[in-house]
Order: sequence, then C-alpha cells, then structure tokens
Amino acid sequence: MDAACLAKARDFAMSGGGSGMVIRQGRCVMTWGDQQQRYDLKSSTKAIGVTAVGLALADGKFASLHDRARMYHPQLGAEPAGLSRQWLDKITLFHLATQTAGFDKAGGYTELLFEPGTQWSYSDGGPNWLAECVTLVYGRDLDELMFERVFGPIGIGRQDLTWRANSYREKQINGVMRREFGSGISANVGAMARIGYLYLRGGRWGRQQIIPSWFVDAARVTPKEVRGLKVVRPESYFNASEHYGLLWWNNSDGQMAGVPRDAYWSWGLYDSLIVVIPSLDIVAARAGKSLNKGRDSAYSAIEPFIGPIVQSVVLGQRGWTPYPRSQAIKEARWAATGSIVRKAEGADNWPMTWGDDDWLYTAYGDGWGFEPKVDKKLSLGLCRVSGDGADFAGENIRSETGERLGQGAAGVKASGMLMVDGVLYMLARNAGNSQVAWSRDRGKTWTWSDWRFEESFGAPTFLNFGKNYAGARDGYVYVYSHDSDSAYTPADRMVMARVEKDRITERVAYEFFKGLDADGRPLWTADVRDRGAVLVNPGRCYRNSVSFNAGLRRYLWCQTLYAKEDARLEGGIAIFDAAEPWGPWTTVYYNETWDVGPGESSCLPTKWMSRDGQKCYLVFSGQDCFSVRAVEFE
Repeated sequence: MDAACLAKARDFAMSGGGSGMVIRQGRCVMTWGDQQQRYDLKSSTKAIGVTAVGLALADGKFASLHDRARMYHPQLGAEPAGLSRQWLDKITLFHLATQTAGFDKAGGYTELLFEPGTQWSYSDGGPNWLAECVTLVYGRDLDELMFERVFGPIGIGRQDLTWRANSYREKQINGVMRREFGSGISANVGAMARIGYLYLRGGRWGRQQIIPSWFVDAARVTPKEVRGLKVVRPESYFNASEHYGLLWWNNSDGQMAGVPRDAYWSWGLYDSLIVVIPSLDIVAARAGKSLNKGRDSAYSAIEPFIGPIVQSVVLGQRGWTPYPRSQAIKEARWAATGSIVRKAEGADNWPMTWGDDDWLYTAYGDGWGFEPKVDKKLSLGLCRVSGDGADFAGENIRSETGERLGQGAAGVKASGMLMVDGVLYMLARNAGNSQVAWSRDRGKTWTWSDWRFEESFGAPTFLNFGKNYAGARDGYVYVYSHDSDSAYTPADRMVMARVEKDRITERVAYEFFKGLDADGRPLWTADVRDRGAVLVNPGRCYRNSVSFNAGLRRYLWCQTLYAKEDARLEGGIAIFDAAEPWGPWTTVYYNETWDVGPGESSCLPTKWMSRDGQKCYLVFSGQDCFSVRAVEFE
C-alpha cells in the first residue's frame, strides 16, 4: 500500500480529530489518535445493531425478513394513541431494515409517512422498532445477547464498547432493557474495525461462523426492491435508495467513481465510519468530529477519506477483481482476435446445450439465423450446430410453436438451453419475467409453461454438463440469473435456483439458493423472496452462462460485465470458477475492456472442451454474430 495515499486519508480524517485504523489482509497498516477512546457512533449503531437480525435469522427466531413485523411485535407502531395506524400491518422486517417502512426520522413514536415499501425515508424510529422485534423474540437485553454471541467472540470487551439504554421510549419492554438500533453505541476504533472485519470475512471469525454469510451478502448491497424508490427529504439524502442495504451504506451504484462498487460502510453523525472493501481486503474505521459540514448523506463529504485508501493499493498487472484469483486455473489465454470465426451475421444470444444426438442446440435473437437465412427476422429463432470449435456448421430449425416475433425488449428471447434425457428445455426472457418451454422432438415443436418466474430471474440460464446432461453432479438442474426482473437492467448480485431434473416444467418444484451454512453447504428455500446471492458484483451482474468443465473438474461461469457502451462493439467479460455450482467463486479472467466487443451473452459449450479441459471455445454474440474464439486454461 502506498504510504503517501494512506497519509492523505489519515490527514483528512484528522481534520475532524479523533482516531482511526486501516487493516489490509488481516494486518493493521496504519493507526492514528487514541486507540482506547470510545466515541459516540450515532447512526453507525444501525449497521452494528442489524448484526443481531442476522443472529435471529440464523437461530430461527425470525423465519424470514419478509415476515410481517407485527408477528414478532404486536404493539409495533401503536403508541401513543392518536398517531396514524394505517399500514402498520403491512410493515415487514425487511422494510424496517431498509428504511422503507415509512416511519419519520425521530427515534421515538412517529407517524407513517407513506405505505411501506413505496418510498425510502431515513429514520431512527424504524430501526428502533426492529431492535424491539429482536429483543422480544429472544426475551433478552440486546446488549447481553450481542456481547455473548458477537462482541465477546470477536475480542470486543466492555471497555471497548458500551450500549446505552433507549433514550426515546420507555427503558424496558416486557421487563427487558430496551436498546436502540438508531443510535446508542459508543466504541473505540479497534472495536469498530473488528466488526468490519467480521463482515469482511463473511460473518466468520476464525473457525466460528458468527452470523450467516448470506446475511452479510444481503446487508452489503442494495436490494432490488429498494433501488430507485422515491427519497423523502432528497435535499439531505439525495439518491440514497440507490446505495443503501440492510442499514449499511454502499457504493453499488458507483457514486464514488474511484472506489470499488463492492465497498460498503456504516455511517453516523460526526462521520463515524466502518468501511469494508471485500475486493481489496480492506477494513477502515474512523471516529471523531464531523468531516461533513453539511451533515447530509453527500458521498463527496467522505470520499476524501475512502478514496485515498483505495488508491493506496498497488494492484498487479491483471488489476482489480471482485473475487480472489483462482488457484485452480492460473490463466486464460485467448486466441488472437484475427482467429475469431463469425457466422450468422445479424443475430445474437446463442445459449447452447449438447444434445443426445451429438448436435449443439442453440437459439438466436433479433436475426435470421445461419445461412441460408430464414425469410423473416425473428426475436427467437432456433438452430443446431455440428462439428467442433475449430470447424463447425450451423443450420436453422423452423418451429411454429417455438419461434417468436418482436424486436429488442418487446420480443421473447431464449436465455438458456438444456437437454436432459432427450428433452430439450429452453428458458425464455422478456416473458414477464421469464418462462420455460420444452420440446420432445429436438426443437421442432414446443410446449410453453402456463407459469412464469415473476420475481427476479429476468434472464435465466441453465448449468450445462455433458452430452444429454451426462456427468451431472446430482439429480437436479440448476438455474442462474442476475437478480433483476428485466434482462436489460443490471444487478448487484447473481441468484440461483434448482429443480429435480424430471420436474423442470413445474413451478412448485423449484427451490432458491439462500446461502451457505457454517460448513459451506447450500441452503435452499421455496420462497423466492428469501433468495440469497450466489455471487456479488455490484452494478456488473448481467447476462451469463455456466458450464461444467469435466477435465478441470471446475464450474465455469461466463458473465458479460454490464456497461453503458454498446456491448456488440466494446465491453467487458469475466470468467469465474468454483468446485461446486454454488461456489465459493474465484476469478479466472476479468477484463472490463476486452480486446473485442463481447456482445451481451457468451458461453463455453461443453462439447467443445478438450478431454483435459484446458482448451475450450467461447461462443459470444459480439458484432451480432455467432462468434467463436479459442481459449486455453492453464
């Protein structure tokens, strides 16, 4: 880390006095001020307090963040008499944790300003109701609970952190001390840094999983249900709904241009900050007097602290990545751009699967397919491809029941293809949100499901194994998508579902990935609202495909990196790898400016992988073609 940049961050922080600490890769690289002094952290209490919600979810005290809050706190919002009771029964734990419940700013008893979930309003009262929900389900003082389950195990003593009694409501609730999430914690920067480090390590401390990793992943990004909501008092909170998670602020919208989008932080009055940057393995803590003279949520007020810390990191030649570099695959070497073969000019998409008859089955969008082209431009057309990546030929499959007309977002398009036991399945996007279709005659006739994925899964794709699904991990089929209702809107995270392979056509059979347990095993839920992140890359999650490389025994996930540029001509591409379909993921290749336009989709057909897995071919839609480029993995 560059010492001059670190000094610049420290000096800015010291303009408001106080203390601070910067940690990278588990080592303290800089401190300033009195490390023992406790500071009133004000609203940084929100980010610390919400950790107790993670405990309650892990312990089964809360079944879901989407539960009605009054299930756990029947008197929520009901006192004193005379305040508006409208909408109280609609408030969920999620609303309280995302500042979308509708409570006004004050920490006591306040009116509801709007129907829950329809706007964003910064509040102390809403988080305080959430604190009471946790208090009631445990029947314990949150101070005692947190010292027993979180603070103590990560090395925070009572000399490091205190939590005052509630200043806005009665001191007790049901005979138990009442604490706040809105404010109330005082701590030294060492305690703050330890909390940040717990989040940096996905809720794990040493060998102990303190809070679920999936809860950390949920807290650190902006939920899609929140992004873009109207902000109450925008003169103070600006576009906060674009970069606020579960009581943590974040940079998922790239508001701080020079700071990684995966950065997130607590933020309290007087600019107490716990900054976590996973991709750079950094935690920074700062407390003292105000740096932000405007006392609002303008990121420009704290960017002079966070920015230089980021700039201090000296990156290697391959640059920044959202996940650590793969240890299984050291390098991806692309064939020269001049070797790229392009066919089916004027068509894109190209999800692929290896059929039982040894053909590759695929589909195109907004085009005419392979030569000889079809007579009418199709939004969804079907093809099959013979040969290998070095010498292939494609031919069109005509289907009255499979083809669709339309242009762009107005036309249904294929986003995933899979053959299992001789049945060809297709996932189609732009279908409000997405839909399943299947063919028992290799693409000539299709049946369409009478249901849709209506929550998320805006551009789903199948995980592909070998010929006719040979070599599959188990009896399930896996589906991935960016966490968006639209194929055209990027997301902060990727999500995942699974279904038994003989029940792909049944919506009730699908389960959704929630996260990993303490032993790294996947957790599944039937409720799509409780889906968790299978991969996080704020603002960059978009079109994707996943293939199992049998030679390398690795799952390879190709992703187009969303950018505002026309991806047909320029843009980025990433390949992540893992030993299991749910990760954890590492980075094989990551380049936001690939040397050719990647198009909006890409895949690694399993048929075109060498026996040892080292040589593969990427099919991508650059220049609106069926474009093929060789790649070697070392």
